Amino acid sequence: MIAIIALTDDDQLVLVEQYRPPLGRTVIEIPAGLVGDEAASTDEVDLDAAQRELLEETGFTADRWQSLLTCASSGGLTDECVHFFRADGLTKTAEGGGVDGERIHVVLVPRNGIHRWIQSRIKDGLAVDAKVFSALAMLEA
Repeated sequence: MIAIIALTDDDQLVLVEQYRPPLGRTVIEIPAGLVGDEAASTDEVDLDAAQRELLEETGFTADRWQSLLTCASSGGLTDECVHFFRADGLTKTAEGGGVDGERIHVVLVPRNGIHRWIQSRIKDGLAVDAKVFSALAMLEA
C-alpha cells in the first residue's frame, strides 16, 4: 500500500473524505491505495502507484516526490506495509474523485489549524484514518 502526503504551494494538506462501509460513516484520509491494483499494472512500482492514486483520487499531479518511510500497517493481523511518499509542486490537472464509484471528496486544509479542523470533523461524526495522524507527525518532525 502507498500513502501520499501532498502539500500545495500555499501549505495546505490534501485530504480526502470517503464513506467506508465497515465503519458505516465517512472517513478522513490522505490519498492512498494499493500497488498493482489494476489488471494492467501487476508489476507497478510504488512511486508509479503513488502518482496514479494521487491523480485518481484528487486530480493533482506533483513535480516533486520524496519517499519517506515504509511501516507495518497492523503487524498482528496482516503482512501489509504502507509506503509513505511526500508530494510537492502540485498542479490540478483532473477532476479526481476516484474510480469505480468511489465518490471521493477532496479537501484542502491549511496546516495552520488542521488539528482544530480535524476535531470539528470528528464532532460532525466523521472518523479519521490513522495515516492522517502519521502524516501530520512526519510533517511536524
